[in-house]
Amino acid sequence: MAFRAPVSLDELNRLSRGTLIEHLGIVFTGAGEDWLQATMPVDERTRQPYGLLHGGASVVLAETLGSSAGNLCVDTASQVCVGLEINANHLRAARSGVVTGTARALHVGRTTQVWEIRIENEAGKPVCISRLTLAVVPA
Repeated sequence: MAFRAPVSLDELNRLSRGTLIEHLGIVFTGAGEDWLQATMPVDERTRQPYGLLHGGASVVLAETLGSSAGNLCVDTASQVCVGLEINANHLRAARSGVVTGTARALHVGRTTQVWEIRIENEAGKPVCISRLTLAVVPA
């Protein structure tokens, strides 16, 4: 499975301006033929009151990556991918630094897609594993 066209990280980051993605400091940083990567700071925007990375912020990063990757697989002039279901297993706390998420396709079909998103800390240890199911619908 490959994306329909070469991935422009600049374009993905441009589309994020003025959205929750930008507010949380999420930046698209890498892409391959079938994977998409972004970083998110662990700071006052993304921590919960006890000083740990908020699980909801991890889910925002996961959904951002999976949905963006899914839309790179369709002709957005006629179709778009929207979230149907997301789950997240929070494996390790993060208190500071930057986390990096990588989305990889598990299934890319005509009407649904399933993406696995792995979020790691700066040491490369898993912080959160998420699975996102997308619906492919008319634009």
